[in-house]
Amino acid sequence: MAARGSCPGCGSAALVEDSHYAQQQLVCAACGCVLAEGLLTTTYAEEEHLREVAYSQSTGQKEQLSRCLQRGIRRVQDLCKVLQLPTVFEETAVSYVQRALQHPSFHLVSLEKKELLGGCCVFVTCRQHNWPLTMGTICSLLYAKQELFASVYLSLQKELGLSVPALSLADLVKTHLNSFRLFQHTADVPAPFVENKEKVVARTMQIVELASETWLVTGRHPIPIVTAAAFLSWQSLQPAARLACTLARFCKLAGVDLPPPAHLRLKELLEILLRMASQLAWLRVFNMDKKTVVKHIGDLLQHRIFLLKNAFCPEDEEEQRAAAPGEASPGSPGAAGGAAQGEGCPSGGKRRPLLPPCLINPRKRLRTAAPSASDSAVTGEEPISDSEIEQYLRGPEEIRAFRKAQAWL
Repeated sequence: MAARGSCPGCGSAALVEDSHYAQQQLVCAACGCVLAEGLLTTTYAEEEHLREVAYSQSTGQKEQLSRCLQRGIRRVQDLCKVLQLPTVFEETAVSYVQRALQHPSFHLVSLEKKELLGGCCVFVTCRQHNWPLTMGTICSLLYAKQELFASVYLSLQKELGLSVPALSLADLVKTHLNSFRLFQHTADVPAPFVENKEKVVARTMQIVELASETWLVTGRHPIPIVTAAAFLSWQSLQPAARLACTLARFCKLAGVDLPPPAHLRLKELLEILLRMASQLAWLRVFNMDKKTVVKHIGDLLQHRIFLLKNAFCPEDEEEQRAAAPGEASPGSPGAAGGAAQGEGCPSGGKRRPLLPPCLINPRKRLRTAAPSASDSAVTGEEPISDSEIEQYLRGPEEIRAFRKAQAWL
């Protein structure tokens, strides 16, 4: 139907009224310019009294989601289905991804990071509901690098102000062991290697608690420690058939990756167990090594507190022993008792304080630069400043300690 007037864009008079979704629009047939759009009535907030509004301000226009937001919601829903999460988890994760994609901080990030936002929202939701889920599980489902996923997760937590509780070590052990394939008979797992899941989880928890009490967990990634503890607990339940199995083969049979530091954590755990075994009365007659000590892990864990107390001396006792090394004569009862306590202990047979591994075996420090010619030209006649003089002055206690050390030497 032709209409009067001309197009302001091209000047053509070919203007027609075109119906678009049951509303009339005045359109230029030559260039397609929309001169006027019709009115319609919706259920928008401003339309409660059946007020007519333009289509661009109506409900239909506002409900259209962006393609990126639709893809993010779909990814969250797919992850929740794969992980079999409750409906309330899915709703919370969808609300988080909507907030994130509408936040200005995530508008200009790369497409790869936007794809990870959905996984981060699911991860945050599970942590908030105390649902055991690791970052490695999400990354394996998304085929993403853990470093990139961690950076997006931290950005999401910071920008949205989300409170995320930390996952306890006990929940992490249960979650990590759930992915093991050694708890049911399959063609790839020999019959002697199949073990009851509850027994492995319970003993692994005890070994991880032992590692926590001996400074093996602090400041380290938990997965290698859990892997080494699970290997020892699995071996100790049937040692006759499993002692010959290596850690690498164990991880291959279980269907999990072998973390590179797991061998070091296994070595440290075995050293702790050997020291504990040296304090157990009925094990002193045996020549214990890293293979045979696995057979007695159950007994060692049962008397864990007593054995740790006897295998490692307190730090204050070590300081007293270092401060007065010659007070006890070789034939005195104290010296005899100390020798008896140290029998059977590895590493020279002496009790040492329970310290973090970084203090027992510190890393090699970088070599310092060679002194310059001006620094090496020291004659000993240089003047001493007032601040340096105080370092050479000794109090009465220092003088007595110095004389005592001279007499001992």
